Amino acid sequence: MIQCKRVYDPVSADDGYRVLVDRLWPRGIKKEALVHDEWCKTLTPSNELRKAFHSEVIDFPTFCQHYRAELENNQQDGKRLAGLAQQKTVTLLYAATNTQRNHARVLAEWLSSLTP
Repeated sequence: MIQCKRVYDPVSADDGYRVLVDRLWPRGIKKEALVHDEWCKTLTPSNELRKAFHSEVIDFPTFCQHYRAELENNQQDGKRLAGLAQQKTVTLLYAATNTQRNHARVLAEWLSSLTP
């Protein structure tokens, strides 16, 4: 199972393996304070794509299309996390305020598509 959660939300016993999937460290959180098992920068949007989306140069559907294309170049890390999600819950941690339209949701869908 793959789920998404904001880094600012409380830790839960059913979070399982917690993976930070933001390229930048979340504001206001000390590194030793964030409960996480891994910081996976290879599966985050590129700086250029992230900046284009946040400055509204591109819309969310366009962002999703480009981000999925970037993810295809990181199949190895994707398959590793997707395989882990078959064994236990994987929680993707992100800092974005929009809980519905963010890169973690796109990543979760992509990871789910990698599992048989």
